Amino acid sequence: MIRTLRAVDFRCFSSLSLEMPAAGGVFTGDNAQGKTSILEAVCLLVRLQSPRTRKLPAMLRIGGTGGFGIAGEAWGMERRVRWQRGLELAVEGEPRDGPGSYLADGGLIVWMGNEDLELVRGSAETRRRYLDFVGSQIEPGYRIALARYRRALKAKNLLLKDPRPREEEIRSYEEVMIHSGDALVAARARMVELLSPRARSAQREVSGRDEMLGVEYRPAGGQELRAALEQARERERRQRQSMVGPHRDDLLLTINGLPAAEFASEGQQRTVALALKLAQGEALAAVRGRLPVYLIDDIFGELDPGRRNAVLRALPAEAQKWITTTHLGWLDSSRGLDGLAGFAVKGGQVDRPGG
Repeated sequence: MIRTLRAVDFRCFSSLSLEMPAAGGVFTGDNAQGKTSILEAVCLLVRLQSPRTRKLPAMLRIGGTGGFGIAGEAWGMERRVRWQRGLELAVEGEPRDGPGSYLADGGLIVWMGNEDLELVRGSAETRRRYLDFVGSQIEPGYRIALARYRRALKAKNLLLKDPRPREEEIRSYEEVMIHSGDALVAARARMVELLSPRARSAQREVSGRDEMLGVEYRPAGGQELRAALEQARERERRQRQSMVGPHRDDLLLTINGLPAAEFASEGQQRTVALALKLAQGEALAAVRGRLPVYLIDDIFGELDPGRRNAVLRALPAEAQKWITTTHLGWLDSSRGLDGLAGFAVKGGQVDRPGG
């Protein structure tokens, strides 16, 4: 669990200092007061990622010092992330030389928010980000393979823009893409094998109906990336961009055999998104042998009582939960939130009513 969280010049917070009980906490306040930024700070501290942006400068407080810092005690270790023209990482006061070493003994996170509906409705890129976030926590070497693939892909695409592509250089980058891409495809296939039955079970539990959720991995280059690149060579030269590979992978999500994006109701789509995140938590616990922290951004107030209580039942009782909400009107009829601390958030300030 996460015992403490501190932040300086992060988003709307000039300073932030929290102590959190084992069960977690509920942050209440109007929109645009800083509730989601608290969860974002946790995600950045634990996983060096934000669900809101890939650009670290975007998290700087306007009018701040030009940098931000986040620190806290997580899973029994004091961790620190600082950014000012570069990323500085430390654990127990000892500098870590990069994200890989920082994350090696870090914790696990499941983020649940209303934007998760885009997992069903949105582009394939949204579903790839979901796989990448799970993969970086489950599979050793996933982040390294992904970074190498992206660098080689970027270099290849730049070469393809050249009126006279340099084939020898392109092929050298393709070799990197093949080596890293094959690792990504194999890892994603294993992940979907883990996630699919868990998501199917969660869909039935949350919906309260016998809905069959299908989660199928669709690798854009098939299982043999080298052969796919050879077949796409002429087409890529014509269109001057890389057409096959893990950067175009997708997940096919179906309800009772029909594409969820086209044929499912909004309620069904929302349940699919919840089922995928619940499956993520179960898969992380099964593979890593410990529970993730659940960061739950303003979803319960939007759910009907049946689905709300089904989600709460599905969340592990022992897992720490950080929950944001604009109101507590839904709380009285809900179960599973015993022991959570209450916090009020307004204008970048956090108070704990009554103490």
